[in-house]
Amino acid sequence: MSDQGTDRLGREELRTLFLFEALTDEQLDWLAEQGRVERREAETNIFSEGEPATCFYVLLSGTVMQSGRVRGEEVEVVRTSKRGVYGGAIRAYMPDDPDQRYANTLRAITDCELFVLPATVFATAMRDWFPMAVHLLEGLFYGMRRTQTRLGERERLLALGALSAGLTHELNNPAAAAVRATATLRGQVAGMRHKLAMIADGRLDGSRLHHLVELQDDAVKRAASAPELSALETSDAEDTLTDWLDEHGFADGWRLAPSLVAAGIDTDWLDQVAVAVGAENLDPAVRWLTYTVETEQLMREIDDAVGRVSGLVGAAKQYSQLDRAPYQVVDVHDLLNATLTIMKAKIPAGVRKVKEYGQGLPPIPAYAAELNQVWTNLIDNALGAMGETGTLSIRTAREGDMLVVEVGDTGPGIPPEIRDRIFEPFFTTKPVGEGTGLGLDISYRIVVTKHRGDIRVESRPGDTRFRIYLPISPPPVVLADAEPTTGPSAGR
Repeated sequence: MSDQGTDRLGREELRTLFLFEALTDEQLDWLAEQGRVERREAETNIFSEGEPATCFYVLLSGTVMQSGRVRGEEVEVVRTSKRGVYGGAIRAYMPDDPDQRYANTLRAITDCELFVLPATVFATAMRDWFPMAVHLLEGLFYGMRRTQTRLGERERLLALGALSAGLTHELNNPAAAAVRATATLRGQVAGMRHKLAMIADGRLDGSRLHHLVELQDDAVKRAASAPELSALETSDAEDTLTDWLDEHGFADGWRLAPSLVAAGIDTDWLDQVAVAVGAENLDPAVRWLTYTVETEQLMREIDDAVGRVSGLVGAAKQYSQLDRAPYQVVDVHDLLNATLTIMKAKIPAGVRKVKEYGQGLPPIPAYAAELNQVWTNLIDNALGAMGETGTLSIRTAREGDMLVVEVGDTGPGIPPEIRDRIFEPFFTTKPVGEGTGLGLDISYRIVVTKHRGDIRVESRPGDTRFRIYLPISPPPVVLADAEPTTGPSAGR
């Protein structure tokens, strides 16, 4: 920045600026005495985002451009040459806000002339001349911030409650399956002991008993590698085995056949059993082997159920990041998979899920638990837009130095007239009581303010896509609880 000389404005000149036109002569004289005129050369910053807010600026002539940092780059917000537009230390009158910093950058595009007031002077004028307005503005600013914070916490708690209910439902299914399989297994083991006693009561010599044990091991191996059969193939195989069992004197062969077929056992294998034990011992031997394969199948069911419980617990830990540092290097695919697992119960049966993950994407530094909240908000909105049917798509890719996550849905789309408002706090299209309007605002803060990324949306009927851009390399500054930059102060 460079000053090309300073000067003063008179009372009447100040009165021509719409910001000061209603002030008294005494007030204008005081401003004229306290303020100064500064000239800035083209292509220089008048003030820069993040610097201490020391001055309040009013444009007298020239063209200025306001910008903000997004993804580490300067993004132009507005460009104007309107005389009287203002910016800078616009919150200087708020004594309870000690961290007064410029919320954006103002740059001179052409040679500019500005009326400049020190922030302390601007604050004194506001508090002395407009005390009621200051109280109203303070109440509005702090009230909105408190409301936003509390509703944001409420939004998180509601989302957590819904996710907890879904997770409990998902955990209940495998847990109940494990309990049922364990109860059945107890009965099967008792039956095995009974049949083994009948076999081993002295009627089988040592070589035949040894051969039977070998067949038992083979039955276990067959059960572990049994091929998947179609319904028709299964029915035919069961009929064939039932006929064999009937021919060999089994009164209830139809009860044994399904378990034997599921274990990959056929009539040729049963012929080996008949040769090994003899006709007089065939019934208890086959039943003992049937108990064996059924026990193996139940153990696999228990193993599968416990594995599903363990997977869900792992997904919950990945989602919550409770045992990890808040800021860490993460694989975005792990976060997405954990979120989809946690939200599985919320996805209707008629919604198809499509995952298209980019190959070879690098891990990125991020606040993992908060990114999971972003995925949750976007997926929940997508499901709400589609209802009971549609396609939910999750895609990832790399674009330059950014990692891109896209959440898409086939809902009716976002009407063009509200598209510019969807990230506003408290704006919602849901009925009263069903939405706080903070989900996308929270997501915006997490991605843009906290991660120095960006969120973009494309929408038309049947195809809505939210694209989240996250830096692959750590941003130069990570702000934990920064306020989002405010819009331009370019008019009344």
